[in-house]
Amino acid sequence: MAHRLVLASHNAAKRRELQSLFDAGSRHLELLSPEGLGLSEPEEPFNTFIENALHKARQACAVSGLPSLADDSGLAVVALGGAPGVHSSSYAGALAAQVGEAREALRRRQDAANTARLLQELSDLAQGGTAGRKARFVCTLVALRNAQDPEPLVAQGRWDGEILHAPRGQGGFGYDPVMWIEPAQATVAELGHDAKNSLSHRARAAALMREQMRQVWGWSFGD
Repeated sequence: MAHRLVLASHNAAKRRELQSLFDAGSRHLELLSPEGLGLSEPEEPFNTFIENALHKARQACAVSGLPSLADDSGLAVVALGGAPGVHSSSYAGALAAQVGEAREALRRRQDAANTARLLQELSDLAQGGTAGRKARFVCTLVALRNAQDPEPLVAQGRWDGEILHAPRGQGGFGYDPVMWIEPAQATVAELGHDAKNSLSHRARAAALMREQMRQVWGWSFGD
């Protein structure tokens, strides 16, 4: 019988990446979306990725009665003291939806505003060279068997790069168009889905999480 796991994320782009990383086509695992279970989008009230991910996972377990996997992730820029950090998704301030605007259209508009603020702040710092533009993507995954699980599984992945002066590429989401990955000689938005999912902070965290699920929960993914 397939294991059932709620992906406690209302960001459709993140959820597509997680579905791919946790093998949505596997007969060993059934991945469920929060909307399909009637879960509302949770607040992210804490100052660390791990606390926010744990909060979201607990809420998903409590409502669904099923094991859950939550992601909290973002961009940390060295020169900005780790900002945008946990505020990455609303760095420019949360935008209000326009009349008739779909969730994904609002997300794209929010992404553009967040990126514009980031680029302006780095420009205002006027730091020479690339040292002042060093950054990393950070992903924290938390998995729970139930809302009272005393042993959360926690996995973190990091992906280093630097922030360009202007966006490049049409793929990905969030800050992907301005995050330059030196070994790939491309922005994350230029990498393509398969390349991103083999290299990213979320891919690294997912690999660690799958191994913990095998060892601690005894789950098999059929690979």
